[in-house]
Amino acid sequence: MKNFSIFAVLAGVLCAVPHVAGAAYSAYPSYQGGQMVMPSNGQMMYPVVGNSVSVGTGSYSMPYNRAVAAQPNRITGALPRVGSSQTTAGRSYYQPADYDRLADSGLYVGLSVAYTASVIGSMGTDYAGEEDAYTVPGAFQAADFDSDSVIPLQISVGAAINNDIRIDFSYLRYSGIGYPKTVQTSDGAGGFVEAQVDGGAITANTTMLNVYYNIDSFTGYLAGGALRPYVGAGVGISLNTIADYVVYDNTFYSVLDPAYAAAGQLTGISDIYAYHNGGTTEEFAFMLEGGVTTEMQGGIKLDFFVRYANLGKIKTSGSIVLSQIEWLGDGAAGEYEAPYDSVFHYTNWYESGRLGMVDVGARLRLQF
Repeated sequence: MKNFSIFAVLAGVLCAVPHVAGAAYSAYPSYQGGQMVMPSNGQMMYPVVGNSVSVGTGSYSMPYNRAVAAQPNRITGALPRVGSSQTTAGRSYYQPADYDRLADSGLYVGLSVAYTASVIGSMGTDYAGEEDAYTVPGAFQAADFDSDSVIPLQISVGAAINNDIRIDFSYLRYSGIGYPKTVQTSDGAGGFVEAQVDGGAITANTTMLNVYYNIDSFTGYLAGGALRPYVGAGVGISLNTIADYVVYDNTFYSVLDPAYAAAGQLTGISDIYAYHNGGTTEEFAFMLEGGVTTEMQGGIKLDFFVRYANLGKIKTSGSIVLSQIEWLGDGAAGEYEAPYDSVFHYTNWYESGRLGMVDVGARLRLQF
């Protein structure tokens, strides 16, 4: 009797399984329940996926679970541009085609050509406070550098660290700059006179380590996705060279009234030529750059940029050779030109000035 009770409980549990399973999978409408029917010939059949199967004179049907995955919600409409703060279904979307097309990847070499829109800086004398400094004509009042067309060239080799940051090492050369053509030199009496300058070409050879960062995550792409904005900064060393130059002052400087001068006494000075030896200085340099990137055929990127470069100081060697005409009293209230050459050599009398540039240009970058 006890064995019969246990058998009854087990039978009840087995009969309840299909109903429980149906309830457990109620989220799947394709689920169908049923009962197995043994064939009349007593032949044992294996389960087959499907509603029913007939074998011989009998048939059976058995429960099965055709689980159909829930369909995701389809999002329609245009996705926001790269960098857009707009979201759909709680997620920011990007446009891979545009993003990958302008992405920086791997090593690259670059060549840039620019036009210097502004040369910033001026030249002055470091010896303006010296006694009798007026006898050595120079830029006692700071004078702006002279320039016509400055076309800086840059060669760079670098690599993209990731899709937003790239680093390169560059060589940048400036030429076409010169010492000012005219300067205001002291007249020794509190005023200034104009002196002419010849020579003094300036060149700068600069090596820098530069870092560039794409800012489209803040601004989005420009021009319908064709332009990618970026900013950059660099630091390095600049070798600044100024060539020899001569300053000519044709002013007549009176030293003593000839009426009171003894014979052979110095009464005046004129036609002063000051030959300045140039020099090369090694200076700390830095640059700031902003621009946009677009793509050309063959994996070439094209950067359009505006750059500010500070190249440090331009400085002479401090050596000045001066030639002048001296006038001597004749002892009869008159004066005459001395029959000899008057030449002086000054050392440690430097002239210098800081040099900066604002460039507008384009850079081709070939990626590997």
